[in-house]
Amino acid sequence: MLRAYRRFFVVAYQFLPLLLAYARDRKRFVLFGGGRQVAPETSRARAQSLLNSLLTLGPTFIKLGQLLSTRPDVLPPEYIEEFEQLQDDVPPAPWPDAKAVIESDIGPIEETFDEFDTDPISGASLGQVYIAEVDGERVAVKVRRPNIEPLVEADLRVVGWSLPILMRFVGQARSFSLETIADEFEKTIREEMDYGREREMLTEIGENFAENDRIRVPEARPALSSDRVLTMEYVEGTKISDVENLDELGLDRTDLAVTLQETYLQMIVQDGVFHADPHPGNLAVKDDGRLVFYDFGMSGRVDPFIQDKIIEFYMAVAAQDTDAILDALVEMGTLSPEADREVMSNVMELAIADARGEDIEQYRVQQIIQQVEDTIYEFPLRLPPNLALVLRVATVVEGVCVTLDPDFDFISVATGYLREQGFIEESARDFVAERAGEARDFGESLVRVPPKLESTLDDLDRGDVTLTVEFSREEETFERLAKRIALAALLTATLISSSVLYAFSTPLAAAVAVVVSVPLAISLWRSFRRSSGFRSQPQFTRQRLRQRDK
Repeated sequence: MLRAYRRFFVVAYQFLPLLLAYARDRKRFVLFGGGRQVAPETSRARAQSLLNSLLTLGPTFIKLGQLLSTRPDVLPPEYIEEFEQLQDDVPPAPWPDAKAVIESDIGPIEETFDEFDTDPISGASLGQVYIAEVDGERVAVKVRRPNIEPLVEADLRVVGWSLPILMRFVGQARSFSLETIADEFEKTIREEMDYGREREMLTEIGENFAENDRIRVPEARPALSSDRVLTMEYVEGTKISDVENLDELGLDRTDLAVTLQETYLQMIVQDGVFHADPHPGNLAVKDDGRLVFYDFGMSGRVDPFIQDKIIEFYMAVAAQDTDAILDALVEMGTLSPEADREVMSNVMELAIADARGEDIEQYRVQQIIQQVEDTIYEFPLRLPPNLALVLRVATVVEGVCVTLDPDFDFISVATGYLREQGFIEESARDFVAERAGEARDFGESLVRVPPKLESTLDDLDRGDVTLTVEFSREEETFERLAKRIALAALLTATLISSSVLYAFSTPLAAAVAVVVSVPLAISLWRSFRRSSGFRSQPQFTRQRLRQRDK
């Protein structure tokens, strides 16, 4: 608890200047005054400053930044882009401390391993990896960072204490997402520190691809593993982003990109369990062309309902069917049913048109998802945790595929895979059934519409038609009208009072009444100077989307 108190002041020192800046964005003088517009350059500078603070605060907050990089419903695009640069690469803990963890959990080093290289091959915020040998086979030994648990527990307490304070510096729309992400963060970081869970996910995904000769997933060694130590096969390979070495090996990079994309499609839409951290450091290629996956600490599951909706989303994007895209997003819980579908449809059309190349098969799903993420922040909406991971995986995988093949066609590969697995045929049957239903409805309308049209024209001729007017922001509009009426009534009362006082009392008393009427008059005048609730302005235009991309 004492450690948590100390950390709280350290965290407050790092974040307070930024929080004050955000507060001034809402109210120029913190407690009062109008809001102010923030330029993209300012947002970018703040994002970089916040990134540096997260790096300074250490492992827990690095993980928090990585999680926030998957949540476009919480942070604006500038912050997402900066946080995507967070590298989970920190100096390793001293060997004696790591050795104590290994020997405490699985036994003495000399008796358990034939050889053990005490220099780690990688160091991360929560753990580090060593190379060893057992029974003539090389293994990788992943060890949880010594004494990380007290630091994480203290930082989780700080996050919990800071949340109510943070709520005062953000709009109401962000509050709900922040509350949910705090719980999600605690769950995620505890899962990543649980190497027993990682071993289970590694084993399950490995079994799903056991018969696939294009994929290589290292096998775990349960007898040499615990909740703090994970021992697995050591599988060497060329880093997937090292295109020069891949070319020297004579490997087809387009084929590698297709394999990678199809592998993640299988994980997400078929198996329901997926490797959720596909950055190039966790992907390698063996000399024979097989893909190798490392580090299953960040992994997730997708329930069957979400799998179906992801398939529908992919197919709707391929068909440029904005209504179907919106339906899929609503059903997945990403888009509020109360959202303005016309506006959202326009956004989708602009996103697809902006991302499309010469024909439908050449646009990038990553660009479409990025536009959707930007829109999600501005509305704003909340992403379900696992779906946020899926979106993140989709964008990172597409980026790796484009690195391998600049002309990689995501939609063509996804469509081909879904057709091969039988998903498109099922969608085609649904399409035929829907069209048949529309034809039937059209036939019924031909019978129903003429009598209704004749009746409507008769009502119009008799003058029985009533026009109903609806306001887009009804509550706000009438609240403003009520305030104007109240101010006008008070102003009238003070002016009458000043006249009565001037006639029957002293000029000083009348002057006091006049002074009181001045702020009322100013407030009433300003209320008419503000933008009326009857006006509107497009929130999403092609120009704005293009400006955002620059």
